[in-house]
Amino acid sequence: MPINAETFIPLENKAQVDILKGTSGIQAGTSAPGGLVNYVMKRPTQNDVRTIRIEGNSHGSLQGAVDLGGRFGNNKDFGYRINAVAEKIDHYTPKAKGNRQLLAVAADWRVNKDSILEADFEYSRRTQPSVPGVSLTGNTLPEVNNHLNINSQSWSQPVVLEGITGSLKFEQAINSQWRWSAQAGTQHLKSHDRAAFPFGCTDANGVDYYTDRFCPNGDFDLYDYRSENERRRTSAAQLQIKGEIDTGSIKHKLSVGLLQTQARDTLNSQAYNYAGMGNLNALSEATADPSLTTPSTNRNERSTELSAFDAISWTPTFTTWTGLRYSRLHRESIRTDGNNETRYDANFVTPWVAASYQINPSHMLYASYGQGVESEVVANLPRYTNAGAVLPTLKSKQFELGMKGNSEQLRWSAAYFNINRPVSGDLGDCDVAGSCLRQIDGTAKHSGFEFTAATPAASVTQPWHIDAGVTMINAKRQGSTIDASQNGLRPTNVPNWILRFNGSYKIANVPGLLLSAHLSHEGKRAVLPDNSIVLPAWTRLDLAASYDMQIAQSKTTWTLGVDNVLNKRYHKESPYQFGHSYLFPGAPRTLRVALQIAL
Repeated sequence: MPINAETFIPLENKAQVDILKGTSGIQAGTSAPGGLVNYVMKRPTQNDVRTIRIEGNSHGSLQGAVDLGGRFGNNKDFGYRINAVAEKIDHYTPKAKGNRQLLAVAADWRVNKDSILEADFEYSRRTQPSVPGVSLTGNTLPEVNNHLNINSQSWSQPVVLEGITGSLKFEQAINSQWRWSAQAGTQHLKSHDRAAFPFGCTDANGVDYYTDRFCPNGDFDLYDYRSENERRRTSAAQLQIKGEIDTGSIKHKLSVGLLQTQARDTLNSQAYNYAGMGNLNALSEATADPSLTTPSTNRNERSTELSAFDAISWTPTFTTWTGLRYSRLHRESIRTDGNNETRYDANFVTPWVAASYQINPSHMLYASYGQGVESEVVANLPRYTNAGAVLPTLKSKQFELGMKGNSEQLRWSAAYFNINRPVSGDLGDCDVAGSCLRQIDGTAKHSGFEFTAATPAASVTQPWHIDAGVTMINAKRQGSTIDASQNGLRPTNVPNWILRFNGSYKIANVPGLLLSAHLSHEGKRAVLPDNSIVLPAWTRLDLAASYDMQIAQSKTTWTLGVDNVLNKRYHKESPYQFGHSYLFPGAPRTLRVALQIAL
C-alpha cells in the first residue's frame, strides 16, 4: 500500500526492506526511476517470540526495544506481534539531541483454512533538531567538519515527526488455484519542520554575491524557517485477484488489481525570513524572525490504478512476463493565501515486458523493458513564478539485460541497464523573487553494469560468508535547452561507481563468535551542473563482532561494532536542489554496543 515518505520510518517492526531498482511503473502509478522501497511488516509467528534489545553508542545514544509475538486460541487461530521502542538520541554534532518512540501491533485471524484477516497499526514519534548541509565556499570544497551544526542557534527548535499508520486486509481462497484479497490502509502524519537554514551569501553592501553556494571566506546567509502543524494524510483501498491457468503445455500466472488512493497535504503559512549572516569558521548568533510571511501550498491528489500481470511458462526453460498499469491522476493545489490555484488531470499507461531462458538448472539469461512515471511539484519559494505548481508527468524508460547463477556455493548476477529519465530545471536569473520558472529540460541517461555475488551463510563447515556488489554508472545530461553546455556532462550527485562488500567469519574454536566487516566505496560525483567541481571518491570500513551464548533458558547475543574504523573525513554526497549546492559529511568513528536477549 502506498505511504508518504515525508517522515521518519522506523525499522524495528519491519521484517525486511526490499529495494526494487529501476523504473517501477508496473508496481506503482508514479515513482522515481531510482526504484521503490518496500517495507515488509513483522507478522505473527507460529512459535512465541520474546526478545529484548538494548543498544548504545559512543555519542551517548541509548535505545531499548521489545519484540513480542505468538498465537493463541483453541487452534491458535489468533496471532499477534508487538514491537515497542524508546530511544534517547545523542548526535555527534552539537545541539542535535532528540528522542523517539514506536509502538507497533500486527495481528491476524485465521477464519478458516481458506480465509485470513490481517491488521496492523503503527505509531511513531521523533523529535530532533535538523543538521543542515553546508555548501561550496566560492569555487572550492570546504574542509570536512562532521561536528559542525549551523542549526545551533539559541532559538533553533527541533523537527517533530509524528505518524499513525494502519491497514486491514482480508484474503480468501476461491479454489486451489485462485485467491482474491481486499485491503484498505491509511496514514496520518503531523510534523513541525524548523531550521536555521543557510542559503547562499550576501556581501557587505547587501548585494547577492552567490545564490548557489557560500562566499569564499565561508560566509553564508541564514534564514529562520518554520512550518508548523503540517498534516499529510494518505488513504488507499485495493482489490486483487491472483491465479493460475493451464492451456495445454503453456502455464499462466495471472494477477489483476485495482488501487484507489487519495493524498491530502494541509499546511499553514511559513516563516522563511532573513536572520543574518554566519560563517563556517565561527558560528555567530543570528536574529530570530518567526513571522509567518511566506504562503505554503495545500495539495489534494486522487488516483485510480488498474494493473494486469501475466507470467507465461512456454516451456520448462522459457518464460515471459507482461504487465500493464493504467493510471488516472487528478491533482489540485492552492496557496494558503488563496492564490495560485491549479488543477491537473492525467491518464497514462506504463508497460513492462521481460523474458528469461534457463540455460541449465544453475544459470539463467533474462531481458526486460519497462516504463515509469514521476511528477514534480515546484518548490514553494518566492523565486519561482510557478511556485507550488505541478509539472507535467515525466516518463522514464528502462532496458535491462542480464544473467544469473545460483548454486550451493555461490549466487551471482551480472546486468547491463539503460535508463532515460526526463529532468527539470530553472529558467531565468533566479536571483530575486519572481525571476525563475521551473520547467522540464531534457533528459538524464543512466547506463552501466552491475555485478553481485554471495556465498551461503557462515556455518561450522563453511566459516566464510561473502556478499558483494559493484555498480558502474555512465550518466549524462541530454537535450537541455536552458543551458545547452550541460549536454554530455554528468548529472549532479551521481557517483561513477559504487562498491559494497560484506564479509563474515565464524570462529570454530570459539562457538558463537562471528566476526564481520563492511566496506563501502563510492566514486566521484559532480557538485555543480557544469561539472567544474567534483566531489572526491570516498571509502569507509566498518567492523563488528557478535557472540551468541546461552544464559539459563535465554539465548543472548552480544554485539560490538565500530563504524568508520579509520575515522575517515569525507563529503558523503552533494545534492543540488532549488538551484543551490549542498554538501553532507559522513559520520565520524562510532562505537556501538548491543545486547539482545531471547526469553
